[in-house]
Amino acid sequence: MKYISTRNNNKEYSFCEAVIKGLAEEGGLFLPKEIPVLKDKFIGKLRDKSLTEISYEISELFIDDIPADELSLIINEAINFPAPLVRLSDKYSVLELFHGPTCAFKDFGARFLAGVLSYYLKTEGKKCTILVATSGDTGSAVASGFYGKDNIDVVILYPSGKVSRIQEQQLTTFGKNIYAFEIEGTFDDCQRLVKTAFNDEKLNKKYFLTSANSISIGRLLPQTFYYFEAWKQTEESDKEIVFSVPSGNLGNLTACLFARKMGLPIKYAVSALNRNDVFRKYLETGLYLPEASIRTISNAMDVGNPSNRERISYLYKNNIELIKNDIHVYSFDDDETRDLMNEIFLNFNYIMDPHGSVGFLAAKKDDQSYKNNNHYIVLETAHTAKFPDETNSLIRGKIAVPDQLKDVLNKTKHSIKISNDYQEFKGRLLTLM
Repeated sequence: MKYISTRNNNKEYSFCEAVIKGLAEEGGLFLPKEIPVLKDKFIGKLRDKSLTEISYEISELFIDDIPADELSLIINEAINFPAPLVRLSDKYSVLELFHGPTCAFKDFGARFLAGVLSYYLKTEGKKCTILVATSGDTGSAVASGFYGKDNIDVVILYPSGKVSRIQEQQLTTFGKNIYAFEIEGTFDDCQRLVKTAFNDEKLNKKYFLTSANSISIGRLLPQTFYYFEAWKQTEESDKEIVFSVPSGNLGNLTACLFARKMGLPIKYAVSALNRNDVFRKYLETGLYLPEASIRTISNAMDVGNPSNRERISYLYKNNIELIKNDIHVYSFDDDETRDLMNEIFLNFNYIMDPHGSVGFLAAKKDDQSYKNNNHYIVLETAHTAKFPDETNSLIRGKIAVPDQLKDVLNKTKHSIKISNDYQEFKGRLLTLM
C-alpha cells in the first residue's frame, strides 16, 4: 500500500513515512493511493468477529511494513475496550465510543498511533516530538496513549478557558514526557501554531516533529474500525444504515467515508455541526472560507478551519454535488443542543453529552427531511461526566464519574500559559526540552 498527498499525487510514501512525517512536504494530508474494497465475505462474517479481529483485518490492508505478529500486538494493546451499540428505538441507536482510558472516541486513534509510531521509531533508532492541537479530547487521548514512551515527547496546545475542567485536568497532569501549552486564543490558533511549526526549518533541525491530530493518517485509519463494529451489532435487516457524526475537524467523518468506500453498507453519512458551520457553508456555496471559531458547549467541535475538509474534497475530486450525495450536513446552536439532551433523557432515559446531542439533532433533522426507511446510528463521542455543568443541570442530578476521570481531578495542573504568538511559542519550545 502506497500513500500520496492531497497536494501532490505524484510522489508515493510508505505507511511508515506517512505516519512519521504527519504532513507531506508541501503541507498536504496523506491518503492511501487507493482505498481497498473489502470482499463481500468479510462483510458477511462481521458478526462472527471480535473488534480486535476486525481491526487487524482492516489494518493489514493498509499497513504492509509491520510484521503480522507486531501489528497484532499493537492492536491488542491499543483496542482493549468495547464500542457497544445501544438501541434506543426502531429508528435510532447510539454508538458509545467513550469506554477507553480517557472516556472519548479519540482513544481509538491515539492509542493505535502510539503503538505504530513507537514501533517505527524503535526500529529506526529515532526519537520524535509530537505537536498536537486540541479543542478538548484529542490532547488527553494522545497524552494517555503516548505517556511514558521512551522515544517520544508530546507537546499539547489547548485554548485557555475553552475546555471543560476534567478535560483540562487530563491534559495537564501527566508530566514526564507530556508538556501542555495553554494558549490564549482559540483551537484554530493552536492548530495554526502547530502547522507553522511543521514548516519552520530551524525548529525542525532541533526536533524531529510529527503530528497526532486527525491530520495524521495513523489516527484516521483506526477510526474506521468502530464503524464496522457498529454495523455488526445492528439488528435492522429491513432498513438502511446512516451514521450521524458529530463533526469538528472532520476526521471522524472522513473515517466514515473511508469505511463506506471500503464496502461497508452505509447509505450515507450525516455531518452534525454546532455553530461552527464552515463545512455546511462550503457544501451549500462551493466556497471554502475559514472563519474564527465560536465557543459552544460542544467544545471539541469548535473548529473554524477543519483540516480534513481537504481530504474529503480530494476523495471526491472537488465535486460538491458528489460530496452532497454522500454527506448530509446540518448545524445547531447551544439552545437546541440543551433541549435535545433533555428530550433524550425524558424519552429514552439515556444521558448524552453535548457532542452526541448535536449528532442526534442532525439525525432527527435528516429523518424529518427525507422520511426514508433509515436506521440512524449516532456517535456518542465522550462520556457525559466530562461535561457536568451541562448534563447535571439538565437531568437535575449527579452523573456517575468513571474512576479514570475521578483520579485526574485530584492531581496538580502543570501548564505553560502563553499568547497565541508563534515566536513566543517557538522560543518556549526551544528551551523546554
